[in-house]
Amino acid sequence: MNQIITVRGFTPEISEDCFIADNARIIGDVRIGKECSIWYNAVVRGDVNSIVIGNKVNIQDGAVIHGTYEKSATFIGDNVSVGHQAMLHGCTILGNALIGMGAIIMDNAIVEENVVIGAGSVVLENAHLESGYVYAGVPAKKIKKLDEENLHFHITRTANNYIKYASWFSPDGD
Repeated sequence: MNQIITVRGFTPEISEDCFIADNARIIGDVRIGKECSIWYNAVVRGDVNSIVIGNKVNIQDGAVIHGTYEKSATFIGDNVSVGHQAMLHGCTILGNALIGMGAIIMDNAIVEENVVIGAGSVVLENAHLESGYVYAGVPAKKIKKLDEENLHFHITRTANNYIKYASWFSPDGD
């Protein structure tokens, strides 16, 4: 089955250096930047609204990226890791963020740069998460300041590791 699907006249635009797992699905009005990876069983579904994904973004296994028809597009900035089975729906992630496994981010939520969202957290519709903090819980609440060590370990390291992991799947991968 084709993993890149045209719908409503929109064909996904994907940088040539991206890794797309063979059973991931990228559908419709989707633009994906450089050095990205879309992993196994992930769905990036731009059928009802646009999805823009920056550079050095990894969408891990089973994650779902979608929007709301005539209401909420999805924007993901540079250097973002979207954990396994996370769901981003009609939200804005400005960049340099880690979205934990199974987290849910709802319509019109804004996540500023330099943010970690804990596994299983739910960011409610219209929420605004301030830069420089870790958020967790249901609903997600600010739990602690993000120091430089954790910023590097959780955000930068994870994004860089996924570039390395993707290279293992290229024809000349290690």
